[in-house]
Amino acid sequence: MCGIALVLSGDCLVVSPSTAAAAAEAAASGTPFSDEGKGVSVGELKEALRRRGPDSLGCHRLHLCAADSSIVGATDGVDCDGGDGVGGGVGATELCFIGATLQLRGAEPVSQPLVAQSGSVLVYNGEIYGGINIANDQNDTQSLLSSLESCCCCDLHVADRDEAYPCRESVGKSVPQILSTIKGPWALIYWQADSKTLWFGRDAFGRRSLLVHWPTPDDSRFILSSVSPPSFSRNNSATEVNGLEAGADPDFSDHTKVSYWEELPCGIYSIHLKDLDNNAACTREGCVVEVRKHDWTDSSLHTLIRWERQSTVPTVDGLVSAMGSVDKGNHHLSSCFREAEDSTSNGFEKRDLPSDICLSPAHRVLIALRESVMLRTNVNILYQGDLNKLKEAELAPIAILFSGGLDSMILAALLDQCLDSKWTIDLLNVSFDGQLAPDRVSSLAGLKELQRISPLRRWRLVEIDSNLANLKEESEHVMSLIYPSNTYMDLNIGIALWLAASGDGWVNGQDGDRYKHKSTSRVLLVGSGADEQCAGYGRHRTKYRVGGWVSLDEEMRLDVQRIWKRNMGRDDRCISDHGKEARFPFLDESVIRTLLEIPLWDIAKLDEPVGKGDKKILREVAKLLGLQEAAFLPKRAIQFGSRIARESNRKNFGSNRAANLASAGSVEVHKRNH
Repeated sequence: MCGIALVLSGDCLVVSPSTAAAAAEAAASGTPFSDEGKGVSVGELKEALRRRGPDSLGCHRLHLCAADSSIVGATDGVDCDGGDGVGGGVGATELCFIGATLQLRGAEPVSQPLVAQSGSVLVYNGEIYGGINIANDQNDTQSLLSSLESCCCCDLHVADRDEAYPCRESVGKSVPQILSTIKGPWALIYWQADSKTLWFGRDAFGRRSLLVHWPTPDDSRFILSSVSPPSFSRNNSATEVNGLEAGADPDFSDHTKVSYWEELPCGIYSIHLKDLDNNAACTREGCVVEVRKHDWTDSSLHTLIRWERQSTVPTVDGLVSAMGSVDKGNHHLSSCFREAEDSTSNGFEKRDLPSDICLSPAHRVLIALRESVMLRTNVNILYQGDLNKLKEAELAPIAILFSGGLDSMILAALLDQCLDSKWTIDLLNVSFDGQLAPDRVSSLAGLKELQRISPLRRWRLVEIDSNLANLKEESEHVMSLIYPSNTYMDLNIGIALWLAASGDGWVNGQDGDRYKHKSTSRVLLVGSGADEQCAGYGRHRTKYRVGGWVSLDEEMRLDVQRIWKRNMGRDDRCISDHGKEARFPFLDESVIRTLLEIPLWDIAKLDEPVGKGDKKILREVAKLLGLQEAAFLPKRAIQFGSRIARESNRKNFGSNRAANLASAGSVEVHKRNH
């Protein structure tokens, strides 16, 4: 996992993003933007990115001269910017790449940005689980750069939107073709030197954060960054601290203007900087260079993005078939997995299961989820230098954000199957009401159930307790992480995730003693995506009650297609701020595909009570794993299960009831009403 950024600047260059036509029109017409666009500095970006990638920090600058299209590059270390200003000088465009690395893979440490012999530059934040072959001792970023360097750089592949045309100059694939094959979460910025093209983007589900600042009259630079700097957020919300200190509203008022940062929509983008001096769009005011968005070239990925299910409305034949296969062989599956156990470091050797045991939908989901967890927790491919630093009592390379609810219990049970028994598994639980919070109660019950199904495993429940009244500085910091999100709900979720990811809490020892512990796990499993895909939200039940199966399917599709904007960027920024990487097994491409292949009535049955019909498919998976109690737990969002929402409502509105009356969560609505 890494923190990445780019600052593109130049006195004669204005980037006009085709995906932000309104902003371009406003800039061209002289319409004033928010004065929060005073600009971030390279130093501020480095400060924020270093928290995400504590192992190394690097910077590489390129100067592209318009007169002769020549390029001058310079790579420096941590103190690369010799000053906060970013300027290419008269007649030059400057590209400043920043990369902060959390070393998680490869035999040797790798620092970013990576610079190829051709002069190409890559900063990459992601994990590659398929599509590009990577050996256990190889680093994802190095392997990806090697693949990208083999890409064709002809004008047809670089400039045209349609990637289907054959290449005239070589048999190499295009950059979009390479990126479309990657299985796993990613965000990247890549300078293709031969074509003088800047590529950037994030995966189809937005599992890694990438913010964009489109040029404005107040700050004409084009900037990409994994996160907004805390100092920038503080400087542009002057009353924020006072509001938090007084127990009043956090001041999000500036955020309702034209935002300095936006979540970059999922996709692959390019800026062609070749022959700037011949650019027909160049005027006395500068050169207008268009940002192009490219199509995904993998047809199977298009299917996942459209999120279209073949079987939505039950038929008589479908229901009869489902009733005949639901329980077939269920009691054999756990023993079948156990028989596959071997002496490898991961504890299991993948093998085919008898076909008669893998027919039910729950079996198929379980197999896909188990493979997803395996890919994300294979200790053999974790950076061994980091593992060797762990003390014997701290052998917990993988942790789980743990509420004791259905999703986190499934992940814990699967991680137990995928991880060698010598490793401890940390279960990170946050509470704002001590032992009384619902998530604390369910986490303690969940720990007992996990100990029952896997008594030889060392399970460590880390109880992270906090009080909102004592989190003034932390709340301010988290506000910069959730930005550009701007609601109380985002802030509450962000604080809970940020504290949980810290892993700093208390553990109850076997002899009854209670001791302080800070988890050293760098990889955190998170259950994001389960509710969206399996009808876990209350609004899903409402849609089903009002409009039936079709309305439910439409609402679930909407949730999945907007998860990048509502959840993933925010969650990635809050968790990664501790130098840890969030991994989302429920959002694995194969898991998404498997769930879409299953009829909707096997995914959920919302005629049945809460805790039974919602996420029906996952409840059946839990039973297959031996989690009989967890299989009936109701859905609780982290802000409610940890009780931070209750504490926040009491602090900022006086009561839960007053908070509900104030608005649907918009801070600005609350300010206008009071």
